Amino acid sequence: MLTRPCTFILFILWITMAQIPGQENKEKTTALKGEQLDLLSRIDLDELMKKDEPPLNFPKTLEEFEYAFNEQGRLRHTTTGEAYAFNAREDLHRWNQKRYEALGEIITRYVYQLLETKCNLTKEIVPVDATVEEPRSFIYLSADAMSNPAKLLVLIQGCGVVRAGQWARRLIINQDLDSGTQIPFITRAQEEGYGVMVLNPNENHLEVERPTKPAPLPSPEASDEPAEKRERKDDRESKKKRDFYEKYRNPQKESETEQIPIRMIQREAQVKNRVCAVAMTDSIHNVWHQDANKSIQEWLQQHCRNWVSSPEPLDTPVEPMLSDCPRVSAGTERHELTSWRSFNSIFQFFSEALQTGEEEETSNTVTTRSSHRTKPDHDHNHNDL
Repeated sequence: MLTRPCTFILFILWITMAQIPGQENKEKTTALKGEQLDLLSRIDLDELMKKDEPPLNFPKTLEEFEYAFNEQGRLRHTTTGEAYAFNAREDLHRWNQKRYEALGEIITRYVYQLLETKCNLTKEIVPVDATVEEPRSFIYLSADAMSNPAKLLVLIQGCGVVRAGQWARRLIINQDLDSGTQIPFITRAQEEGYGVMVLNPNENHLEVERPTKPAPLPSPEASDEPAEKRERKDDRESKKKRDFYEKYRNPQKESETEQIPIRMIQREAQVKNRVCAVAMTDSIHNVWHQDANKSIQEWLQQHCRNWVSSPEPLDTPVEPMLSDCPRVSAGTERHELTSWRSFNSIFQFFSEALQTGEEEETSNTVTTRSSHRTKPDHDHNHNDL
């Protein structure tokens, strides 16, 4: 009997839902903007930029950073043995943030290396038929990912700066590799005979810098402009000032960019037919916002489970906010720890789903064989009593 390949997905979705404010909230928002503009009017941005800030040039490797992961997978300074300190320079948030981001990029490359050396995964370019000029991304596969006849574990991280193989950069830097990366999941899966596929959905576009538009020259008739036009111009200037200050205060992006999407394909029917179980960790998805039809909602209810941040003990049922899939406690109130704390429970969930799938497959096979047995021809086999 041929067993249908079962695909397991360890699926994390971190989606922020936008809400439309009511009139009262609009008034509060307007008042808040007024307060912000008043604050910005008292800040001398020229003086702020003259602040004595070290150059934003940082090391390119862990060794140059003078950090290394010890035997317990914890990041420590190679000289002092101390954990990473974010505030290396007091009162220099911009510099400290840039330093942290530089270390994060090194961590990303370090985890990629571990996926290949420790987990024996292979980097594969996608789309597989991409042209030379086309934007491309990559995923990681075990040797049997495309050929395992029984089960495949697909790992998908949450949104944000994390890349393939990571759950949370904060945990990798401040706690350890086990809690912050997908490596323990990969190792456990390989020990239990799974093929493994590590996806990289946060790298699904190519980001290029947008050309800077030259600033328009001031109009010589500016003083003769109508009051309404001058007011609109003042609003634009205030917005530019506010954006500039926000960029200085929290400088994740210093230049305007545009995103060129990497080609993707949706295969709803294939996913529903082949995926046996989906484990989510602290997902705040909303199937109604994502145009999920009734069949998808029913499939989620039957095949998914969401381990959410909660003060309750691990696996305690949690009242669902929406009737999309069962929710249970991850045994922690820290969002970034939900994957690590629910590690054993997730694999138990997969084992039970696999067993159920095999039982259903056996039952369906027996029923099908029975329905095709040759029936006796009563017209030619008379058994008179």
